[in-house]
Amino acid sequence: MADTFWQNKKVIVTGGAGFLGSFVVEKLKGRGAADVFAPRSSQYDLQSQDGIARMLRDLDADMIVHLAALAGGIGANRARPAEFFYNNLMMGVPLLHQAYEKGVEKFVAVGSICSYPKFTPLPFKEENLWDGYPEETNAPYGLAKKMLLVQSQSYRQQYGYNSIYLMPVNLYGPRDNFDLETSHVIPALIRKAIEAGERGEREIPVWGDGSPTREFLYVEDAADGIVAAAEKYNGDQPVNLGSGQEISIKNLVEMVVKLTDFKGEIVWQTDKPNGQPRRALDVSRAKELFGWSAQVPFEEGMRRTIQWFRENRSKIR
Repeated sequence: MADTFWQNKKVIVTGGAGFLGSFVVEKLKGRGAADVFAPRSSQYDLQSQDGIARMLRDLDADMIVHLAALAGGIGANRARPAEFFYNNLMMGVPLLHQAYEKGVEKFVAVGSICSYPKFTPLPFKEENLWDGYPEETNAPYGLAKKMLLVQSQSYRQQYGYNSIYLMPVNLYGPRDNFDLETSHVIPALIRKAIEAGERGEREIPVWGDGSPTREFLYVEDAADGIVAAAEKYNGDQPVNLGSGQEISIKNLVEMVVKLTDFKGEIVWQTDKPNGQPRRALDVSRAKELFGWSAQVPFEEGMRRTIQWFRENRSKIR
């Protein structure tokens, strides 16, 4: 029983106050985990060895779900590649090492689909992860997160340490980051379309030419997948978490325009980068290893996300 499994577990969720983390914390509590800690960066600096040590000493956890990350869209990755590499590496590698030293029973490392090679056969299978260099615009981020896989496997091999590695695809949903400077494609499009409509504008600009494809996973589905793996999966293989549904950016934009009731035109900024040409995952491993698959249809998830944004705009800068 899930309730029994989680009953006496103390779980740290780094990044637990963030977009995905807030849902993971809720799911853990819903499954019976009474002691779930979501430490804030103001309390514990996870880029500092001392900050990590103090957190592990203070909270004395049985499991760590590591979600804390510096993340953003293509623009943010291009502007700050050094930060995206260093901050993510230094939050992850020392944390896993100290968790092992401290005797934390299990470490759940949450990586990124950005770690895959730029040209990966579709759908992306976990065994293709090392077949080439990631797409340039987010390679520093993707490689920093990928080092957690190397570390997890190395520590399991040498020390028998139970660290697992999950790779969620692009997430979307309520509580996402809607700041146009740093947001990913779905929240940025939703905000642009709604605000342009309110201002009576006749067009909205969108980066690229609309040809790339992406796969998106509703945030609550992702949280379910992470909690299911934390509970049931104890292996050394990386595991994709995705919906198994591919959509072009062009079709995505058209869906946003329809659901937000924007009446103007879409202007494709073809001088801006497209990012990785296609992204779609093979999601069979998660089903086989811990019985998880996504449940929320894409258009339903989009409706919920747009509704949340409309209801919470006053709190968003």
